[in-house]
Amino acid sequence: MNPQGVPDRRKRPPKPLDPARMEDMALAYVARFATSAGKLAAYLARKLRERGWDGPAPPDVDGLVARFVRAGYVDDAGYARGKAQGLLRRGYGARRIEQALGHAGIAEDVRAEARGSERDRRHAALVMARKRRFGPWGGDREAEGPKIDPARRERQVAALLRAGHPLAYARRLVDEPSIEAAEEWVDEILD
Repeated sequence: MNPQGVPDRRKRPPKPLDPARMEDMALAYVARFATSAGKLAAYLARKLRERGWDGPAPPDVDGLVARFVRAGYVDDAGYARGKAQGLLRRGYGARRIEQALGHAGIAEDVRAEARGSERDRRHAALVMARKRRFGPWGGDREAEGPKIDPARRERQVAALLRAGHPLAYARRLVDEPSIEAAEEWVDEILD
């Protein structure tokens, strides 16, 4: 209590982790979030920095993560597929997918499998262009032809590049004369 008689609401420092608490914390994390081995290891390392360690031996984060992988609680390939497909559906390109999976600690061979097909990547570019009203979806074309303001075109191309799409895809979609032509460009690649 403070001098005014009001209970003191300061937080107590959290208890240091021991092997049982660390395992419980890891179980709660994988139960709540789809995660990769790298993200789980980073989470546990952060919690160890924040709370400290009170175990009989040094903490074995790598051993705990390896046990979770063997038990099937953590699946890097499944995480990579799910994350990549979610980003593709939202319109992001291969470069952004590569960055997200690399940040999650996914191995290169697993990242390569998760990138999606050529058609998937083209469709993602089309989704982004449609969502952001780029190219033929913009409605800002001049009456005499499909040309748009060069500065606006460059901003649209730049936005598609930031979303992770190749320059060729960005230019192609922004310069398409019609929505049908853009959809045909995607459909010309068969899975």
